[in-house]
Amino acid sequence: MEKFYRHTRLLLLATSLLLLFSCQEGSEAGDLFGQWRLNGADDQYISFSGAVTRLQIVDQCNVYGNFQHRGDSIFIQCVSTESLPSDTLLIEQDFGFKPFTDIRLKIDQLDSDRLLLSKDGRQWVFTKW
Repeated sequence: MEKFYRHTRLLLLATSLLLLFSCQEGSEAGDLFGQWRLNGADDQYISFSGAVTRLQIVDQCNVYGNFQHRGDSIFIQCVSTESLPSDTLLIEQDFGFKPFTDIRLKIDQLDSDRLLLSKDGRQWVFTKW
């Protein structure tokens, strides 16, 4: 019987820890967490949650990637699950982030409702949506 209670306590502890960490969704994204709309483009969005980002043009396509926020930079590794040319076009032409698999952007401003990114003299302004 004691063995049963010991296993039950371990199971409850493991379940509690799992629930605790699952409630931390988005914590890796920090202030980037959420969905941001590109100013001047009503259909272009970038979202951050956990360590995953999604770049989207509404009603057209989505591209997902992994990202890291280090210091004043964001590093994005996009993933094209179907290897469609439209995925690369979305990232490199529509958003202007290059290259597709190794994007580095400088964060010039980040607050609760504005994200300003730059690279090689170009700037992108996003508003929290």
